[in-house]
Amino acid sequence: MMKTIFRLIFLSLLTGTAIPAYADDDHEEAKRLVESGDILALEIILEKARDIQPGKILEVELESEKGQIVYEIDLLTSDGRSLELLFDARTGKHLSTKNED
Repeated sequence: MMKTIFRLIFLSLLTGTAIPAYADDDHEEAKRLVESGDILALEIILEKARDIQPGKILEVELESEKGQIVYEIDLLTSDGRSLELLFDARTGKHLSTKNED
């Protein structure tokens, strides 16, 4: 299985601009996984991320790592730090937080 199932860039969603065309197939795959119950909806994961670390969401990726589907969320904190938060996409469990500086 490919390491990265697909990449979802939500800067455009958060700023109200169109999602790039190359993400269309990825978006459909994510929608299918959510509808089938294989993963939690992004809104749930974003709420969990903001509870752990408030900040501006910069990017979200949905990846497969060692057979586990994870949401990788890049965010910018109010003090200017760049963090990467990982969540199990099936359960919503917070797996790790890394500094991206």
